[in-house]
Amino acid sequence: MSLNVVLLPGDGIGPEVTAEAARLLGRIGELYRHAFQLSTCLVGGAAIEQEGSSLPARTLDACLAADAVLLGAVGHPRYEDRSPADRPEAGLLALRKALGGFANLRPAACHPALADRTPFRTERVQGADILIVRELLGGLYFGEPRGYRDPETAFNTLVYSKSEVERVARVAFDLARGRRRRVSSIDKANVLETSRLWRNVVTEVGRDYPDVALEHVYVDTCAMRMATNPASFDVILADNLFGDILSDQAASVAGSLGVLPSASVGGRVDLYEPVHGSAPDIAGQGLANPIGAIASVAMLLRHSARLPREAQAVEQAIDVALASGARTRDLAGPGETSLSTREMGDAIEHALVELFDRHHTYHAV
Repeated sequence: MSLNVVLLPGDGIGPEVTAEAARLLGRIGELYRHAFQLSTCLVGGAAIEQEGSSLPARTLDACLAADAVLLGAVGHPRYEDRSPADRPEAGLLALRKALGGFANLRPAACHPALADRTPFRTERVQGADILIVRELLGGLYFGEPRGYRDPETAFNTLVYSKSEVERVARVAFDLARGRRRRVSSIDKANVLETSRLWRNVVTEVGRDYPDVALEHVYVDTCAMRMATNPASFDVILADNLFGDILSDQAASVAGSLGVLPSASVGGRVDLYEPVHGSAPDIAGQGLANPIGAIASVAMLLRHSARLPREAQAVEQAIDVALASGARTRDLAGPGETSLSTREMGDAIEHALVELFDRHHTYHAV
């Protein structure tokens, strides 16, 4: 098949991890004979430096014409004193809105090879396999009005409509049907009117899915349970802010923020990106973990390309590399050798080719 993918390396470690993800995508194309067309555009701080805008018109046009977009990361401390509209992150928010992906899928599972790398006892995280479905285009991040009343007073608006909640809830319930058929809807309905609306709408949607168990969980209780009993969750449904925070906490279950991928789906063009940020303190040093970006490629293959076999091949290659002891600095234990970003990409690519050769040799015989 043919697939047009726009790469947005962005800032900090974004170019490093995106390079490894693009390499794996290219290898998949070679092995399985797909025509993946990759092009690169500027976004975030890199775009501000070169074009004066965090989302240049040519970048947006290319993304809107693509079959999928793969993003690295955006953000840099040098822009922290600017207004929100003039920061690199503004380009990402504008891109998400333009592409229209309202459901952000963030899986976080405990890999057997990393069960001893989490801050929790091994038996507590073993078997944990969480999918966070985050509403991505509403809530505090997009609510109006927002701004400063004076230099000492700022305000944001938290707004949700029934239609916004309903459409993302249906995504969560549909995905739960392909998993363990449990949805945990997160809110703060004892305090917030928006959360009461959220709870009512999700309850209403849940009636259309009698085969899926629904529970409502306060966000603070959810945070505690994720630390004490993460395996009790299947699909977590949350608004924009709660989903952002909880998905970062889920990194503690997976072993590192560097291994978590994400997909923003439901709109005109799907957007894929690792959950981690730009990490400018380690940028350019070859220390970044590319697994989150490479796992995002697997999500791209599954959701946009509709190539589940190829998606599974990438995920299996990551599993094999980790099981063999491949570790970047964020995953390495005391006395263990850590791999560079490129070397981890090499390990996963090597595993991918070996799995492909083994499978096709077996079938040829």
